[in-house]
Amino acid sequence: MVSVLLAGANMVTSTKVTPVQKVIELLQNMVDKGTKEKQDEQVQFASFKTFCDNTVGQKQAAIAEATEMIEVLTADIEKYEAEAAELSKAISAHDADISTWEGDVQAAEKVREIEHVDYVATHKDYSESINALNGAIDVIKKASGKTPGAAAAALMQVKTSRFLPKDATNVIESFLATSNAESAPEANAYESQSNGIIDMLEKLAGKFEDERSTLEEEETNAKHSFEMLSADLTNTLNAAKAQREEKSVAKGKALQAAADAKGALQDTTTTRDDDSKYAADLTATCEQKSSDFANRQILRAEEIEAVKKAMEILGSGAVAGASEKHLPQLMQLKASSFAQLRSDTISPVQKSVAAYLTKQAGKLNSRILSVFALRVAADPFKKVKKMIKDLIVKLMEEANAETEQKGFCDKELATNEHTRKEKSEAVVMLHAEIDELSASVAALAEQITELTKQVAELDAAVAKATAERTSEKEKNTVVIKDAKAAQTAVAQALSVLNEFYAKAAQATSFAQDMSESKEPEIFGDEPYKGMGGESGGVVGMIEVIQSDFARLESETSASEAESAKEYDEFMTDSKVDKVSKSSDIEHQSESKQSQESSLQEKKVDLEGTQKELDAAMAYYEKLKPTCVSSGPSYEDKVAARKAEIESLQTALQVLNGEDIAM
Repeated sequence: MVSVLLAGANMVTSTKVTPVQKVIELLQNMVDKGTKEKQDEQVQFASFKTFCDNTVGQKQAAIAEATEMIEVLTADIEKYEAEAAELSKAISAHDADISTWEGDVQAAEKVREIEHVDYVATHKDYSESINALNGAIDVIKKASGKTPGAAAAALMQVKTSRFLPKDATNVIESFLATSNAESAPEANAYESQSNGIIDMLEKLAGKFEDERSTLEEEETNAKHSFEMLSADLTNTLNAAKAQREEKSVAKGKALQAAADAKGALQDTTTTRDDDSKYAADLTATCEQKSSDFANRQILRAEEIEAVKKAMEILGSGAVAGASEKHLPQLMQLKASSFAQLRSDTISPVQKSVAAYLTKQAGKLNSRILSVFALRVAADPFKKVKKMIKDLIVKLMEEANAETEQKGFCDKELATNEHTRKEKSEAVVMLHAEIDELSASVAALAEQITELTKQVAELDAAVAKATAERTSEKEKNTVVIKDAKAAQTAVAQALSVLNEFYAKAAQATSFAQDMSESKEPEIFGDEPYKGMGGESGGVVGMIEVIQSDFARLESETSASEAESAKEYDEFMTDSKVDKVSKSSDIEHQSESKQSQESSLQEKKVDLEGTQKELDAAMAYYEKLKPTCVSSGPSYEDKVAARKAEIESLQTALQVLNGEDIAM
């Protein structure tokens, strides 16, 4: 309507574009843009709705799985901790046994050590005593009364033995006392006395040797007993330690398994709680966005309707016509430039900072720093510092937003890829199923058509056979009736003729008898002879006719019976064939209807799946500009932004008067 009004206005006035037409053109652009944005928002929201449904469903499944896993892990933790507690008790029992047996070993070793030290000392004393005795015996045997000093010295050494009996000590002391007397004994007396000493010493030496042998045997037995006891205790200790070590390892494994299960429980619980929170937040967000989407759609529709109404009003004669009549056709727009007056001059520091930012812009290929360098060189000093601070804050906010966008993109791209792959496979599968069902439905339709055609042909044949049978029966009935009537009539005719000819024959015979006895009548007439030979032929022919009618009746009746039988058989076969074909039609129609229903469902599924795929593809295309950029990578942009922020911070430090090397 608007375009028609405009066209009419143009035709009435001129081909020049009026301001009203320009406004209408702008309004039309607004309508087109609003309509496109409304449609784009519908596509975007459909994709978002799919994301919401899929993600919430996945999170709910993950939450249920995590809850089940938490129960399993809790049971595992209880089991492992119970095992560790039982093993701790067993280890404590082993520790008590090991401590006892180690004490026994140490006590046995201590006793054995004391016994061995005592044995060594005693054995040494016996050996020294035996040596002293043997030495004294030798010295005394060699000595004489003239050299009593040597014998006395040897006996003094023997006297030091702790094993020397008291009576022997007394004998030795008596001998020594005699040897030390001022008046030495005579040689004979000394020899007699020394012989007694020697006998005593030899007996003592033999006794000491026997006692030393007994001591050595006891030492050997004690050592053997200790070794047996030590071996038994050692084996028992080793077995206990091995069992303790085994249970300690098992306890460590149980505690480690419990710790791992606790860690997994903590992670699973945290993940489940995060998923629950995420699902709840996402559900709330999706509901809010659904509400916002519905409200925006209403507002967009109302806006488009309002703009169209405005276009209609502007395109009417009251506005467009008045515009062409009263407003100038062309408007000159004059551009005026405003020069900004500055009260302060550019400081050297500001120039240096501008040069530094220009250098960094070229080095980093940063459009932001390049543009900002021009601002630094042109704007007042105080404004420059504020702009730098604001720009740093803005860049940091962009960095944070880009980080969030990166996480959003990674998650959305992964979800979208999964959706596109799943829906593509579903579309291919649905196409294949639809093609198969379509072919089956077409085949069934063809079979039903053929069967229906055959039933129709069968009905036509039955109708034709029935009509022919009816006509034939009617004809046969007439023929049989006529044949019977004819036979009756012929029989009557034959009866008449036969009766006549019988009478005629009798009359002829009477006439002949009369002629033989009388004179002929005066009239001269001869007796009646009838048709003579012709009558017999006529009667014969009539009889043939009668037999023909009888045969006609018989043959027609037989033919009627045969035709009726054949008709009945044909009707029975046709009825069976029709029932069979009708049953086939019914079954195949049901199958066709079922498959058509399945086909329709598949088409609906395909339409829905295709829409979901199209929405996923559209959403992917929408993600591509921000998430699949062909420009610098995310890492490069992060590094570049970091370098820009550092450059701006350096520039700000310079402006603040700090001594920074640039």
